[in-house]
Amino acid sequence: MTTPTGLSGWFADDVTVKDNLYTFVWNKSPIEAELLSISPNNKVRFRWLENENPDSYFEFKLHTDEITGAVILEITDFADSEEKEESITLWDSQIKELKRALGI
Repeated sequence: MTTPTGLSGWFADDVTVKDNLYTFVWNKSPIEAELLSISPNNKVRFRWLENENPDSYFEFKLHTDEITGAVILEITDFADSEEKEESITLWDSQIKELKRALGI
């Protein structure tokens, strides 16, 4: 969830990291995000640098279901109301790509 190789395998076309600055590339267009926090094997939180709201972030969090033992990926993302449907479509697409990369 934090390595360039891992993230470029499903989340973006390419990812580079320098210190706490991640550059995500989609269709040759880079977008930068700051790594806000990380909890190894649990969660990672980023903030898009172009977003003016300092309280806005996106986060990947892993949970293990106590009954089934299944690993659950929880994604939190902030979007304006007019961008909500577009964000849902994007995340649905990204999750399909993750499942494909994992062979699920």
